Amino acid sequence: MARIAVLALDVGKRRVGVAGCDGTGLIATGLATYRRHRNSFEADLAFLRSMVMERAVDTLVVGLPYSMDGEVGPQAQHTQRYAERLAKALGLPIIYVDERLSSVQAEELLREEGVPLSENKGLIDRKAAAIILQRWLDAERAERRTDI
Repeated sequence: MARIAVLALDVGKRRVGVAGCDGTGLIATGLATYRRHRNSFEADLAFLRSMVMERAVDTLVVGLPYSMDGEVGPQAQHTQRYAERLAKALGLPIIYVDERLSSVQAEELLREEGVPLSENKGLIDRKAAAIILQRWLDAERAERRTDI
């Protein structure tokens, strides 16, 4: 089995949640949250570049916030522009994953763990990125099974 080296992003206006997985591609884990620099794309890029190099990442998985009716609205377009700029600068392909309700699911999981949400916005973003990545990993695994 090939090693899976992906980094998942939950892109928001203020923060980006980042998740990765074990080399087997079974389990996604939230890794970090970084505050976006409104005036410095280069600072965002430097942060991600270090994670990409450290983890030998070969693909970006990005959560795309479709509207509830499945349309690509303004927020999804903004996410696409930002992700494409990152991917081009990093020299990596992008895979988009429907991220609808991932933040809500992340909040529910954290609430069940007794984590105070008002103090942990960054943790919500990391957990949402992990949920996005887990969706992709599960879909990839299911697709491999049907190809056999």
